[in-house]
Amino acid sequence: MNAPLVFPADNLVAPPRQQGWQAALSLAYARRGERSVLVRRSHVGPLVVQRPLYPEGDTVCHTVLVHPPAGIAGGDRLQVTVQVDDGAHALLTTPGAGKWYRSAGAAGALVQRIAVAAGGVCEWLPQESIVYDGALGELATEVRLQGDACFIGSEMVCFGRTAAGERFGRGEMAMRIRIERDGRPQWLERGVLRGGDALLGAAVGLQGQPVSGSFIVASPRCDADLLAAWRDIVPAAGEGGVTLLPGLLVARWLGPACEPGREWFARLWASVRPAVAGRAAQTPRIWNT
Repeated sequence: MNAPLVFPADNLVAPPRQQGWQAALSLAYARRGERSVLVRRSHVGPLVVQRPLYPEGDTVCHTVLVHPPAGIAGGDRLQVTVQVDDGAHALLTTPGAGKWYRSAGAAGALVQRIAVAAGGVCEWLPQESIVYDGALGELATEVRLQGDACFIGSEMVCFGRTAAGERFGRGEMAMRIRIERDGRPQWLERGVLRGGDALLGAAVGLQGQPVSGSFIVASPRCDADLLAAWRDIVPAAGEGGVTLLPGLLVARWLGPACEPGREWFARLWASVRPAVAGRAAQTPRIWNT
């Protein structure tokens, strides 16, 4: 058995007091017989999980991450660390849209670190994030995979509260993601969007659309057949594109609202999950509430 991947931050300590909420959550999953079990959970501050759920039977442990303040304000610093051991299968999501509130000057930060051992599967499927006009935020995701580990992840960001007619005219959102397998980078992405910037409307940017999303599958089983299946799935609204890279399938979407992007990602997930994770897709119950 391979040694489990860990992050130095797995040993939680209370962070130094600063302006805003300071919170950290560490979760670890292991295989016990035919059951995937949440074997460790520890937290500091207002970042917790509900009890493990098994809507698909024992093989997949569903977990809902809860941040009681409901959003990230200036000065908040949140950290989530997830470890999935050999043979375990975890699906993590959130109860609703995350929010990045307007800041008076300090930036908020959310750091997400995920490690999956050989034979493990982690599905990281949070609901969308809404970035308020005037927000200052940093969103970072780091994924470490070992051997044939599988990672399925989505990220969708809405710039401005579009239902209220708000646009992202002020503020800044910095985002980065790194996926590596056996210590070698597979996907590196970094970007900064500033409120009112020309990039929001540019053809090489968001093309005037307020919502941007990515859906990434990292698995040795990603191949041309799966890419062809994805290309046959067309978004009902907005603009989507899919790409195959060595060990990666990547879908990108731009659109006017989150709902059509979520629906397209759900169809892509249903198409690819049996091939890379060995199970048909089953929508988390929390998405229907």
